[in-house]
Amino acid sequence: MTDEVSGKPTVGASFTWLDAVLGPLVYVLEHVGSYVQLTASTVLWIVRRPFRFGQYLHQMEFIGVGSSFIVIVTGLFSGMVLALQTVHSLREYGAESTVGGIVAISLLREISPVFAALMVTARAGSSMAAELGNMRITEQIDALVTMAVSPVQYLLSPRLVASVLMLPLLCILYTCVGLLGSYVVAVQWNGIDLGAFISYIESFVVLNDLAMGTTKAAIFGALIASLSCHQGYHVSGGAQGVGLATTRAVVQSAVAILIANYIITSLMNE
Repeated sequence: MTDEVSGKPTVGASFTWLDAVLGPLVYVLEHVGSYVQLTASTVLWIVRRPFRFGQYLHQMEFIGVGSSFIVIVTGLFSGMVLALQTVHSLREYGAESTVGGIVAISLLREISPVFAALMVTARAGSSMAAELGNMRITEQIDALVTMAVSPVQYLLSPRLVASVLMLPLLCILYTCVGLLGSYVVAVQWNGIDLGAFISYIESFVVLNDLAMGTTKAAIFGALIASLSCHQGYHVSGGAQGVGLATTRAVVQSAVAILIANYIITSLMNE
């Protein structure tokens, strides 16, 4: 808008222009600051009394044991597909006997932590956001505050600890099942020598491969729990808000996992 006499932009127009340019940046910074503040509070409450071990065990059972089936199914077929593709690709060069080592390295370093984390995101991360969001809109979180119970310590800290502890175990489970699937495809169905299959696994795999995979899984677990809890904890807008928060939690966690995977891989390979 311009002034009718001078033709100069009015103050209202300048503010509208600034809002259009700086609004998205302010929105992002506000949400990043809120996320960092809530995550830091969650970490600090882990070491403060009272220690509610029952909550920790419940979340470990939900995230770890509850996600075992989907991790086993995904790991089995991932290992089978990876072995099938590797055997057919290397048979042309007469190197198909190395399939065991190649599959083991691929699973340990990349496929197991990433795929296991994505499965936990879809199952447990979405549940965290939906459950906390429902508690927020039904004022159950406010009721905890009224009873002098920290909702961060009672609800968020157990989920964060359980995710960090369970994801590495699920990653190892994924790798073991994936190797079993690759054994079936390579040895039983494609005639690869069992001795060569095992020998190449032993010669290719080193302790650093396991360390990389479990480290990634632990970091991914922290990202899943913190992002999902942040979305659920700050829900507004009723049932529709819960649905949107759940969607955002899954999308943000998946994107964060993929970005973190590249960063961690580049740092640990230096």
